Amino acid sequence: MLCVEIFLVLERQVGKKMSMQDPISDLLTQIRNGYLARKNYIIVFSSKFRIAIVDLLKKEYFLDDYILIDKDTTKSKIKIVLKYYGDKIPVIRKIVRISKSSTRVYCKKDALPKVLNGFGIAVISTSVGLLTDNEARKLGHGGEILCTVE
Repeated sequence: MLCVEIFLVLERQVGKKMSMQDPISDLLTQIRNGYLARKNYIIVFSSKFRIAIVDLLKKEYFLDDYILIDKDTTKSKIKIVLKYYGDKIPVIRKIVRISKSSTRVYCKKDALPKVLNGFGIAVISTSVGLLTDNEARKLGHGGEILCTVE
């Protein structure tokens, strides 16, 4: 009797959509899990903000490439090609979300963090768009620290 009740509950939940509270954390987690599973690529839902983050990571050579899939529909996706050294050693060793939806972390231009003495990057959301910590220092902008990538 118990198995039948569990099956009916699961059957009702199949059609339901999961609400996403923090899409940036979800993106970073999917990238992290893709590297842990040694996948060549991952496919995630897209938004302008997610595309901006992925584009920044590609420009900084942490990702190989990305392709927009079904960009004309409302459920567009991004195919992110992950980058490895040699025998499947991930380029991204550590990717950490700093500013969360519950606790926002802001820094002035003088207090921007240096990740691994400049070998890593911090992604900063500024008034001119998403920048790395080095670019924000050069332009003299502070902002919200979204994540760090090593």
